[in-house]
Amino acid sequence: MITVYTDGVFDLFHFGHARSLEQAKKVFPNVYLKVGVCKDIDVWKHKGPTVMKYEERCKCVSHCKWVDEIIYDAPWVIDEQFLIDQNIDYVAREDSPYVTTNGDGEFVADAYHVPKRLNKFVEIHRTPQISTTDLIDRIVKNVDVYSERNLKRA
Repeated sequence: MITVYTDGVFDLFHFGHARSLEQAKKVFPNVYLKVGVCKDIDVWKHKGPTVMKYEERCKCVSHCKWVDEIIYDAPWVIDEQFLIDQNIDYVAREDSPYVTTNGDGEFVADAYHVPKRLNKFVEIHRTPQISTTDLIDRIVKNVDVYSERNLKRA
């Protein structure tokens, strides 16, 4: 059994998220997939506010059939001690550097530089044409339509 870890915010959980979890589960035969859900304080600091509450995001991920275990309050930057403590053999993510900052907007490093340096990194790919940002944009663009629909239901 190989333990693979992947993480994310998983806001407005969609098929792109599920597909990335499937890819992580299938990078090797016989994978035990641990999935980290980033905590609100880190998400707000590095990316901005979420639509869903932390508990909601965790519940969505826990219901995905590819996930064997959830790592709650996952760290934003993966360090060697985390890999050791969680018995992680590989980290699966998109290969492009995931730039992180110190909170003041100052670049620190690729959040996955440690697993890459240790050769414990495997690449998975984003699903094109779907993202949380895309979903939010659709809602904002059609807010009047959705509001009217909801008023008619009430």
